[in-house]
Amino acid sequence: MKIIIVGCGKVGTTLAEQLNNEHHDITIIDKNTAVLSAITERIDVMGVVGNGAVYKVQMEAGIQETDLLIATTNSDELNMLCCLIAKKAGNCHTIARIRNPEYSSETRYIREELGLSMAINPEMAAAMEISRLLRFPSAIKIDTFAKGRIEILKFLVPDHSKLHAMKVRDVLDKLHCTVLICAVERGEDVIIPSGDFEMQAGDKISIIAPPAESTEFFKQAGIINNTIKTAMFVGGGKITYYVAKLLENTKIQIKIIEQNGERCNELSELLPKAMIIHGDGSDQELLLQEGVRQTEAFASLTGFDEENIMLSLYAASQSKAKLITKVNKIAFENVINSMNLGSVIYPKLITSDSILQYVRAMQNSMGSNVETLYKIVANRAEALEFRVMNDPAIVGVPLEKLRLKDNLLVACINRNGRIRSPRGKDVIETGDRVIIVTTNTGLNDLKDILK
Repeated sequence: MKIIIVGCGKVGTTLAEQLNNEHHDITIIDKNTAVLSAITERIDVMGVVGNGAVYKVQMEAGIQETDLLIATTNSDELNMLCCLIAKKAGNCHTIARIRNPEYSSETRYIREELGLSMAINPEMAAAMEISRLLRFPSAIKIDTFAKGRIEILKFLVPDHSKLHAMKVRDVLDKLHCTVLICAVERGEDVIIPSGDFEMQAGDKISIIAPPAESTEFFKQAGIINNTIKTAMFVGGGKITYYVAKLLENTKIQIKIIEQNGERCNELSELLPKAMIIHGDGSDQELLLQEGVRQTEAFASLTGFDEENIMLSLYAASQSKAKLITKVNKIAFENVINSMNLGSVIYPKLITSDSILQYVRAMQNSMGSNVETLYKIVANRAEALEFRVMNDPAIVGVPLEKLRLKDNLLVACINRNGRIRSPRGKDVIETGDRVIIVTTNTGLNDLKDILK
């Protein structure tokens, strides 16, 4: 597909890299010549210097032959204008990044009136992930499918756990839970496990199950999942605001430490139930004074990755709090994963996952569409939800007779809202929604699961 990306910030660059890896024809537009040159030298994409909201610039970028325009500049209004012009000039699909909280309640209206295919808010998406993690603190990462009826939860196998040295096939008999272990991260390896695979303490395990089953699994496995009553956030930006709003009607007591006095006053008005502290969150004395040792959850959400990492490491040394660390750049992913940072949130990756999901579904509007897509491990393992069309190569054939690709698992079948963990004799039917977990990244259509 031919795709134009306007804006070469963190999200725009990540998208250009990922969509280029999936062999799309990418053109990027940005006013900054130096930034544009750096990207076009590193990635095989076209670059156009200029304002993406100008008709002439879009024409130069080839808007009339374009399938999709994605606007990810720092200005919501500019992104909306880019999409409006693209819709008129090229009649293509359009996606806008819209971040201002003032627009969050009007997203549907904006999308309909401007004819947007999708409006995405990275901070809101990150906040939703954080709020899920605070409700289920044992998990490192939680992704939802089938409108929340199915979850993929990632967690660390603790020392002396019942899961240590247990084979995957024994989980049902020994723990009496119908969860499916769909991916294991051990060191730098990512494994789609067979029944004979033996789990070890220190493994990062991803399970797929309905919420009630996953709760029971944690209980039976002896992994403590206490409800969080107190949470401390350092940094009072958009993500913190959205998380506090999402948790407003829960029993979690929220404390926010923010350095900017003016922002503190804003937050006090916007979040009357939260306690707002004006101070430097990197001041150890202040953190101790405000109860970092007693808090049950600690989230470092400032605008600086280095500060967030240091704050989480400090909180880990002082308490047993559930840790959440926001990271914008992922240049040192292996190093970050080896640190005790709890759940690491990458807003730009959450955004690019959602857009990639849309692009893959667009690519195959006649086939089995990708409904949901999550990267279990960045660029190395994916979980995808497909809507099943009438595909004779797959529909009605027992799973044990399908020639599936290696390192691929049919993890779940959702049939009219009834969730089933598939066995070899089960068949996929037209109208089902099927969840696939695989290290074969880049699947667009359900038939891509076959060799």
